Amino acid sequence: MDRTSLQSKKFWGLILLALGIYGILNNFFDFNFFSMSHLWPLFVLIPGLAFEYSYFSTRRAPGVLVPGGILTTLGLLFLFETNTHWFFSAYTWPVYILAPAIGLFQLYLYGGRCKGLLIPVGILTTVAVTCFSSTVLGHFFFFINGSIVWPVALVLIGLFILLGKSDSTKHM
Repeated sequence: MDRTSLQSKKFWGLILLALGIYGILNNFFDFNFFSMSHLWPLFVLIPGLAFEYSYFSTRRAPGVLVPGGILTTLGLLFLFETNTHWFFSAYTWPVYILAPAIGLFQLYLYGGRCKGLLIPVGILTTVAVTCFSSTVLGHFFFFINGSIVWPVALVLIGLFILLGKSDSTKHM
């Protein structure tokens, strides 16, 4: 058996093993995975994993890592979202911006380290992290009574001024 067919056999064996384990867990925890409402993310995830596998098994054509990274990231996100009934989608939407950055960063790492790729990777990552942090912080402060935020901030600033070292101690 040649190396490529052995790797293909291992790949499909792992896919079937993962599906079987998930099916067993479904019987105990009622994931309801084998309905189309939960199965559709695999139509995004499996092509992404196939792109990833095609590069890492041959180490040729690193350009396939871009769609591989994007589809794998989005497929994992969709699996998470469908299994949590989209409860966290208000927090995870910046992953849509981050997915191309992941694919491009993989191309940078394995495609000759062209520094020009770091520009879109940096921009997309910065936008995604900024959106994610503002989303999370916005929801965090939503649960805190807004009328208490400013008084607490003023108390902390006042304590800092009162307890901090003054300039008059420097001149002595």
